[in-house]
Parts: sequence; C-alpha cells; structure tokens
Amino acid sequence: MSSKRPQHDTSYGPIFRCQVCGSERLDLVMDLGHQPLCDSLPSLHQLNGPERTFPLRQMWCRDCTLSQIDYAVAGEEVYHSEYPYKSGVTKELVVYQLALAQEIVTELGLAKDSLVVDIGSNDGTLLSGFKLLGMRTVGVEPTNIAKLANDAGIETVQSFFDEESARRIVESRGRAKVVTATNVFAHMATLGQFIRALEILLDDDGVFVLENHYLVEIMRTGQFDTIYHEHLRSYSAKSILTLFGFYDFTVMDVRQVARYGGNIRAYVGKGRNRRVKSSVGQILQLEKDFGLDDPACYAAFRTRADKGKFDLLRLALKCHDEGKSFVGNSCPGRASTLLNYCGIDRSLMPYICEQPTSLKLGLHLPGKHIPVVNNQRLIDEQPDYVVLLAWHYGEAIAAQLRARGLRSRLVMPLPELQIIDA
Repeated sequence: MSSKRPQHDTSYGPIFRCQVCGSERLDLVMDLGHQPLCDSLPSLHQLNGPERTFPLRQMWCRDCTLSQIDYAVAGEEVYHSEYPYKSGVTKELVVYQLALAQEIVTELGLAKDSLVVDIGSNDGTLLSGFKLLGMRTVGVEPTNIAKLANDAGIETVQSFFDEESARRIVESRGRAKVVTATNVFAHMATLGQFIRALEILLDDDGVFVLENHYLVEIMRTGQFDTIYHEHLRSYSAKSILTLFGFYDFTVMDVRQVARYGGNIRAYVGKGRNRRVKSSVGQILQLEKDFGLDDPACYAAFRTRADKGKFDLLRLALKCHDEGKSFVGNSCPGRASTLLNYCGIDRSLMPYICEQPTSLKLGLHLPGKHIPVVNNQRLIDEQPDYVVLLAWHYGEAIAAQLRARGLRSRLVMPLPELQIIDA
C-alpha cells in the first residue's frame, strides 16, 4: 500500500481497488447475486415494466481491512427523488438520535448557537435534537424528504453534499462546529468529494462525527442483510484511520454503539494535531484480536450467513406445506437483501406490514414484489408466523405488537433463527 493518497472518487460501475487505501488485494467475502436497489420499491404500475438489478458482492481489503461491495450505482439512481425512507417513522431511532445530539453537545462542550450540519439529514430527526439544545442547524438531503424537514421547521438544503453546497452554507451561515453523518458516510461513491467539502464546511476547531454499521459486529453476528447497494463500504476502525490519514484530519475517538445491531462512531477533528483518546488504540486491538485481518474470519461469516438463509427458507417452506400463514413485519432496506438472497417471494410471504405513516405502503419489495401493507392487518388477521424483518429492533417491535394484541408466533431471522411464542 502506497502512502500516496489514492483516488477517493470512485467511478460508477465495477470497483477493482479498495475504496480507502487503493489496494488491489481484495478477497471475496460473499456473492449475493444480482439484486435490485433496496429502496427502489416498485408501484403496482411499475410491476408491468422491467426492473434493474446490479451485482452484489462483498469484498474485503487485506491491507486496511475495509469491507466493500465491488459495484457502485450512480447516487442519483440510488437516492432518487421519491426515496421512501423516513427516520421519524421508527420510534427507537427518534429516541436514539435525540440522545446522540445530547451526547455530542455535552462531550464537545458546544456553546449555544453553534452551527451543526447533518449530511443525509432525511426528515431532520437528528437536527431537531440539536435545535432543542439551542444549536443553529442546517440539513443537507438530496431526496424529496427534504421538503418534509423544511415543513417541520428544520432548514434543509435539497442537494448532494459537495464542495458547492458546502460553500453555500458557509456563505449564508458560517462554518460549522460539528458536521454529522449517521449511517451515511458509507453510502457515497465520491468519498473524496465528501471529505473536500468537509474541509470547506468545518471551522478550524470543528469535529466531524460519523456513525455507521461496524464491520466487527457485522461479522460477529452474521449480518449479511446489511449488504446492499447503498452500503458501498463497511468500516473497521483501521480503515477509518487509514482514510483520514490521507487528509488534514485527526481521528480523536472511536467507539462501538448499539444502533442497527452494532455501529461504530468516530469523532474526527479538523487538523492533524488534535488529542487522541485511548479508545482508538483499544478498538484497533479489539479488531486484531477478533481477526479482521484473517481470511478465516470472513469464511466463518459466509458459513453463518448461509445457515441463516437456509434456516429461514426451510421455515417458510414448512409453513407453506402445512398451510400456515407466514408474513413479514417492517420493510427496512435490509429486508430486500434478506428475502432476495433467501429466495422468499409472495408465494411464501404474501405481504409485509409497515406502520401507517410509512412511505412504503402500497409499494412492493424490490425483486420479490411482495406487497407492503398497513400493519393493522396483522392485528385483524392474526397470522401464524410474523417475521420481524427489522430484527435489529426486534425486542421493541415485539413488545409493541404484543401490546396491540398480536398473538402470532414471532420470528427473529438473525443473528440466529428464533421463534417466540405468544
């Protein structure tokens, strides 16, 4: 691996080098076949036309331990104007992001009226927490969800984050003390453009806080359903340090957090001479002990993923053969990977339920075309089995469904198949 900065603006299409360090020493983790974009849910009308699919293969870099897919789809296609994800739909996420805002303000000692900018701000859920704490806020969101945020009083620029949008914010609002990106920093192919824009937007003593799925937890729990086209990269701490080592930034703190079944959060300060906490060395040692630099780690993940696939498919087929109803609840992006890889279509799972406020109601799971319906149907029909496709929030969702009177057997598909009786 060269110390020279590699090209960090990945071209769309096949990827043959590590997106962080530029190494060609990439090994296959697993091949999930050609799959559709997980958040491009077709309408009834669109089911009469063709549906695009793209290669979905997960690789890992032997040099910096980044895990990445090897095909990049254009951001304008992945994050189309009608992108249906809305943060505020998920109660657990709302609570989590309010707590995150409080943590950041407290830990960084932010003064009142400091500017906080959230990248990929969606409906403004995270920024609403900062606003309550007396911060000035601006969101950057490329999809039409930006309109919902603006309507709710969270100033949001509808744009991808690049040098131009960063300059516009600086000109109108000044430089940011904090820039956040939660479950976003792994998503753009133009990683170099993002960091260059960050250099423009952050104040000299500013901090970038990123949070994404953590590679150790993905491997440890066999979360193959986190692999989809939005997730171009799955970070280790080593890969994050490698990336920012090419720029005028210091990774000051890295820690594990609970969101999404296991996340990594990094505090990255502008400038090279910022104080580094002991947590950085500790998490690097954790990764070494876990074996992120060992091919056996990824072979074990692949074996566990295949077991998860076949366990769920066997249960679906058993229910079909016995005439028992087998349906889904919640339709996060990971549900598309899970059901497409498992080969579960509407003949085995006739519908997936979502909350009444979900933007996915009336649409269909990409690839398998399972209809997404109001979750009141669960209570009305009391199906035999309900698969909790948002299993990373499984306990909370199960409690809510039981409180509403659902008596069905609940299925946690991962990390291990688990059936919970009423």
